[in-house]
Amino acid sequence: MNIGVLFEKVQDKDFPSGYFYAHVPSLGLTTHGLGIEGARAAVLDLVQLWLAEKSANDEPIPPASEILFSTLELPDDALQSA
Repeated sequence: MNIGVLFEKVQDKDFPSGYFYAHVPSLGLTTHGLGIEGARAAVLDLVQLWLAEKSANDEPIPPASEILFSTLELPDDALQSA
């Protein structure tokens, strides 16, 4: 089973530097870890626990979905008008 994971550098000033979020959009899960490899290990552990919990409760496991990623360029005044 392949599951799409999106990694994002944590920008929160209350977090130590070097941490990354790991988002699994198809399952609605997010975790974090130190560096990409730490985040990858954390999300692998989280997904395995989540799947085990679903299985133990005879709940359906959604099929992996295609993940598309894009960015949006906002005009400079976008935050001023919000």
